[in-house]
Amino acid sequence: MGYSYLFSGISKTYLRGKMSANIDDGKFFRSNIIHTSKPVLWNEHPDYNKKDLPRNIVDDLIDSNTASFLVIKHGKLLHEQYWNGYNKLSKTNSFSMAKAVTVMLLGKALEEEKIKNIDINFSELYEEFKNKPFGRDLNLKNLAQMESGLDWDENYKNPFLPNAKAYYGRSLIKATFSRRFKEKPGERFEYQSGSTQLLGFAVKKAINQSLASYLSEKFWIPMGMEQNAEWSVDESGMEKTYCCIHSNSRDFAKLGQLFLDDGKVGNEQVLNLDFIEKMRTPTKKSDEIYGMGFWVNNDNPIKHYYFLGLQGQYIIIIPEHKMVIVRTGSYNNLPKTDRGRPDQVKFLVNETVKHFA
Repeated sequence: MGYSYLFSGISKTYLRGKMSANIDDGKFFRSNIIHTSKPVLWNEHPDYNKKDLPRNIVDDLIDSNTASFLVIKHGKLLHEQYWNGYNKLSKTNSFSMAKAVTVMLLGKALEEEKIKNIDINFSELYEEFKNKPFGRDLNLKNLAQMESGLDWDENYKNPFLPNAKAYYGRSLIKATFSRRFKEKPGERFEYQSGSTQLLGFAVKKAINQSLASYLSEKFWIPMGMEQNAEWSVDESGMEKTYCCIHSNSRDFAKLGQLFLDDGKVGNEQVLNLDFIEKMRTPTKKSDEIYGMGFWVNNDNPIKHYYFLGLQGQYIIIIPEHKMVIVRTGSYNNLPKTDRGRPDQVKFLVNETVKHFA
């Protein structure tokens, strides 16, 4: 019946006492290594961990089953705290924060002219899409901006819907290439993991190497990441580009710092600024809440944008205050009433800036 992936899901979740995908499940999946070579530790701020978090932030973090909470200010580690047995070496699942990383790889491939421009049709790389109604019109920008028109129900709890098949199944090609298009690409914003997985296929074909090795060469090594990371793959070795980079919170923070520094690490321009501006500029069709891989909040008095993953994985960039916030954990019923964005992000931005101003 095409549901054999359910057995994999049951063995990796229910039989281990979990109700769904979780931040520690990386060890149960195949993965490609994202190598680092010359780790650079964070410089600690003169006030590193000298100021306890206020009660309202601590209560919110504990109530939401937080694993880690880090604050970087002016490029230095200001606050670092862990709960529930996690520590600075613990690797947890990025979940959908990996979507922004996939867009970063697209930006690098464009910069290196491995992809000629962001408006090329997906069917130039995968000819079978020329025969799909609406699929022939799909371009890479549509995928990055979540305007693909793909028939994909973004539901994480129903095991019969496409997210579960992509997460637990053996073949990402089968999970994504089999989907139809319900409307013309570029017409409407709809956040979908399937769109970023298709984007990952496009980038991989263009660069002709694994995405993990490209991420290692172009970002992980130049950024001096502290640890190797793992990127979950299917049975063919294709990375799950909509999710599943398993890394530690200090290295997640370095991803945020890269954008705070407009793509520079020291004197090296690791990702070009024009592309970064496209990533963090919200689109009209998303009603100004999403750019390319990033969620954006310019409604809040303290403007910010962020990597966002299931169960409350955040890397938040606050340009005005030269601050990066990382929060990881298992917030199973994460409320999203702020125009589709998690309330917790705005709360953490406002209260953390107030506390560490």
